[in-house]
Amino acid sequence: MGSRLHVQQIKNGPPLPYKDDIRAFTRDYAASLDAQDTLSHFREEFIIPSVKDLKRKTLDPSEASISDGSDARCIYLCGNSLGLQPRNTKKYIDYYLRTWAIKGVAGHFTHHEDELLPPFVDVDSVGAKLMAPVVGALESEVAVMGSLTTNLHLLMASFYRPTTERYKIIIEGKAFPSDHYAVESQIKHHNLQPKDAMVLIEPQDPEHPILETERILRVIDEHASTTALLLLSAIQYYTGQYFDIEKITAHAQSKGIVVGWDCAHAAGNVDLKLHDWNVDFAAWCNYKYLNSGPGGMAGIFVHEKHGEVKAGQGDGELELFRPRLSGWWGGDKATRFLMDNHFVPQAGAAGYQLSNPSVLDMNAVVASLELFNRTSMAEIRQKSLNLTGYLEYLLASLDGVSDDKPFSIITPSNPLERGAQLSLRLAPGLLDSVLETLEEYAVVIDERKPDVIRVAPAPLYNTYEEVWQFCQIFSEACRKALEKKD
Repeated sequence: MGSRLHVQQIKNGPPLPYKDDIRAFTRDYAASLDAQDTLSHFREEFIIPSVKDLKRKTLDPSEASISDGSDARCIYLCGNSLGLQPRNTKKYIDYYLRTWAIKGVAGHFTHHEDELLPPFVDVDSVGAKLMAPVVGALESEVAVMGSLTTNLHLLMASFYRPTTERYKIIIEGKAFPSDHYAVESQIKHHNLQPKDAMVLIEPQDPEHPILETERILRVIDEHASTTALLLLSAIQYYTGQYFDIEKITAHAQSKGIVVGWDCAHAAGNVDLKLHDWNVDFAAWCNYKYLNSGPGGMAGIFVHEKHGEVKAGQGDGELELFRPRLSGWWGGDKATRFLMDNHFVPQAGAAGYQLSNPSVLDMNAVVASLELFNRTSMAEIRQKSLNLTGYLEYLLASLDGVSDDKPFSIITPSNPLERGAQLSLRLAPGLLDSVLETLEEYAVVIDERKPDVIRVAPAPLYNTYEEVWQFCQIFSEACRKALEKKD
């Protein structure tokens, strides 16, 4: 799997310990970086599937698996799609099931000396407390609730208030399809036409699908007088581009536009500062970098300026709080169980909740957030910059597999403009063969047809040595694919 070595300068990122060091291309060097990693102990907090587990045809728990250390682990670089299971998830869920079993409905209000979470009625507050530092928010600005697209609809119901003059929504042309559908349906809900009210920001060159900040600002300026809402992804799912949230938000707001962000690929990945950046609202899922399990409960952010609840009694004309779709769990806790049909929300993001949360789901979310709260997003981001930088550095050496390089990196080369993910675009016709070899070597990544694979080393459980191994295997995969093509 050898390849001609090449040194690439990584722009504008942290100092790279491996720059200009020929040893960087050896396994021993990668292992030495792991030995210096202050977050390395978190790896053992996760269940990493074994090679045999990936091929297993049954779920019988009595069969040996990676949990007993009897088999080699796979190389899992797919946290951008589904994060691995924390080992403590089982304990949290077992305690929840035990509470439900021995207390029934009394579990809503009964404390236990060894509880991991408070009684059912208060679990949402724990989720908000642990989530706030992960997204750079005040505790009152965060709620763990619902699912991503549902939450986007709920937030747009409050923040997309079209008028005759301002009615447009600006999004990316290649937004995640669910975001596109949500925006389109919200526009139709207001009896408007997407062809008139939906503005798509497209890259200038489809072969270079990055949206430069200045291009985004120009589109905002072109439509400023008729735009009600800007909704973008904090990190673009396909390219892995990390948008300049602070600059874009400030610019759009200066034009009178409300700004929301889909942080699905950013929460738990980069050190967001949603409060300081004055973001109006945001939503994200928790099953990618935040490891809450497939379809796990999601989260929202509502800036404190929009969460105020004024004192007094509304008379149908006086607005005591920002309009929203309302449900009983968002109501004032002091009056929630009075059942008087007079809705006054909790202050902050909690007032946007609808139904009581799934306590089962909340336990899975908290099991992962508890790990994040043992460190900081600044530390996680620093390792991510180095880990993904090392991946890029090694990939730059793989052009020896062919006279014409069989892949390109479509993620920005500036580390500050990306998260953990690198998106690799393969030459036409290579994808299936490359995936076949990666699967043979138990490498788990994510594909986007017709020709892109997304590789995302997650700082809490991936290692420099795994990055080195991936590059060796990927080189071999490209070589085999090229041979088959010929």
